[in-house]
Amino acid sequence: MGRLAGKVAIITGGAKGQGAAEAKAFVKEGAKVVFGDILDENGYAVEAEINKQSKSAKYLHLDVTSESDWITAVETTVSTYGKLDVLVNNAAIVIPRVPLEERTVDEWDRIQAVNSKGVFLGAKHSIPAMRRAGGGSIVNICSVAGFGQATTQEPAYAASKGAVRVLSKVIATQHAKDNIRSNAIFPGPIDTEMIHQAMSDPKALAERLGRVPLGRLGTIDEIVSGVIFLASEESSYMTGGELVIDGGATSM
Repeated sequence: MGRLAGKVAIITGGAKGQGAAEAKAFVKEGAKVVFGDILDENGYAVEAEINKQSKSAKYLHLDVTSESDWITAVETTVSTYGKLDVLVNNAAIVIPRVPLEERTVDEWDRIQAVNSKGVFLGAKHSIPAMRRAGGGSIVNICSVAGFGQATTQEPAYAASKGAVRVLSKVIATQHAKDNIRSNAIFPGPIDTEMIHQAMSDPKALAERLGRVPLGRLGTIDEIVSGVIFLASEESSYMTGGELVIDGGATSM
């Protein structure tokens, strides 16, 4: 307990699943959290659940593709809790896999907007607040798709996560002088609504797990543990890093 004591964080995609678990875990570890999503009913329910035990969480509507929403999110965080120390870019979407030539331009643009532009906007508007606070930690939830794994990955999603991988390193090198760290987590297949949506065909999921030496889906808690580590001072000498939590998938 207390690994994030005194920290103030923004978490995106926090209305359900992994983002909601991160928000709850951050508060348990002593942080103040502003978390956002476009699923407002779910988000306010998570806020109420967290605040039964601690008045340390605030939900707000945050479409990560909207610059004005990001400006509001950062301003709200600083005005409510006094500073910003941690940004977790968790929000992402997937779409069913089809051959590249069947992917529409609108589908491609939507994936890039949420998965990569959203990370850019989060960093753009969080970095000045972190600089004023004396530093901070940006944790970008990437994917093993960002490494390629070309036989199984949906092209638009893989491209968006490849962009996040590189952007994480650029932020790390260019903002080390500000005492701002930037690291990325690369989950393999995790037991979330997202993967079951993307791989509704049991054969597709079985094929995916066939490329995981541990032979199972990862759990949300296994990813949340990595996020807490990168957000905390335990990883104070780590920036530009790649924390791979994939059951051994990228070793094949």
